[in-house]
Amino acid sequence: QVTLVQSGGGSEQSGGSLTLTCAASGHTWNPYCMSWLRQGPGKDHRDEVAVIDDAGTFYRASVKGRFTISRVNNTLSLQMNGLKPEDTGKYYCAAHVSKFCHGRTWYNYWGPGVQVTVSS
Repeated sequence: QVTLVQSGGGSEQSGGSLTLTCAASGHTWNPYCMSWLRQGPGKDHRDEVAVIDDAGTFYRASVKGRFTISRVNNTLSLQMNGLKPEDTGKYYCAAHVSKFCHGRTWYNYWGPGVQVTVSS
């Protein structure tokens, strides 16, 4: 069992920056990949925002060049710069016992999510 504890998020004006972090604990000795997904307002699904796995890093087209995903041991981070109102949503950290996460919609483990609100 892996527990994901998220921190960060909040409200920011357009053009601002926020940092999200996700600390994994528990049975973290199995190789696993990690991702950030977002559920936008009124949406019933979560979209992949950024992924880091054995194939590299992947970004949603709309955040490429503005967001940076990184991982140090069992802590995942998402640095969000140049925020836009369309970045608003609930951000989830997710982990899967696999070398590859890109394109995955179902994960073994999920964080509780943090709200990010960007005003214009």
